[in-house]
Amino acid sequence: MGTPLGDFVRAKRDSIQPQSLGLPDHGRRRSPGLRRLDLAARAGISVEYLTRIEQGRDRRPSVAVIHALADALSLDPTERDHLRYLAKITGGECSAHPQPAPPRRQVRPSVRETLRLLEPGIAMVTNRLGDVLAHTGAFASVTGAAGLLDGDAPNLTRYVFTDTRARTFFADWDDIADEQAFDLWLAPSAENSAWLTAQLAALAGPDFTRRRNRHVVPRRGILRLDHPSAGALRLRRETLELSADAQQLIVFLPADDKTAQAVEQLRERPHGRLRAIS
Repeated sequence: MGTPLGDFVRAKRDSIQPQSLGLPDHGRRRSPGLRRLDLAARAGISVEYLTRIEQGRDRRPSVAVIHALADALSLDPTERDHLRYLAKITGGECSAHPQPAPPRRQVRPSVRETLRLLEPGIAMVTNRLGDVLAHTGAFASVTGAAGLLDGDAPNLTRYVFTDTRARTFFADWDDIADEQAFDLWLAPSAENSAWLTAQLAALAGPDFTRRRNRHVVPRRGILRLDHPSAGALRLRRETLELSADAQQLIVFLPADDKTAQAVEQLRERPHGRLRAIS
């Protein structure tokens, strides 16, 4: 049985073309990408040891080995952080409980006050599981018509994978789906991630499971929305980590004048005047 660490190393190895690292092309092979022999040589470890890591038979590689693999795979800083995190949870530092509890949903009063000060801006408080914990009225103006805030406990990850409206609302749905699947690895704890994944896997089907296990580190570029009434919107995202709460404050800023005008018109509608803080 594999591990998240082994899956990530194998996926990255398969995605690398030997020519990009100055290595010879060995012709048609059953598996794409870099050979185990080449990666092991670049990392200074044996092929047998690399095989054990990829297959999940070695769950505690040393810090030196993790750094060597990151160098050998030419990982960027975000991918290196993810590799280190996977090594930690694979090694058992995040032990699983038989019945993991869901994450806390409370938002501190000072954070709620910060949201009020951000009005009439577009902002929300969320966590890595995708729970929308609090938001400004402008956020409701932009997302409410698409159904994201339906229900008593809105969750962005669940919405992306199980609500058909999401595929129209997010112009780059594939990228957003990869973002939400990846963020489950960065949830406050492995237990909380497992809690949501157990629910989503049955509802969202194999596409969700495949995306989560691919470990694609998202680039998080401009957020492009196809609003039901306002049309195309382009928003930049600024994320402030609330590390003490395992939450995030995300502010969405219009990326162009057309979007700014459209957002202003949405704010002027009755529902946009509400301070929709849950």
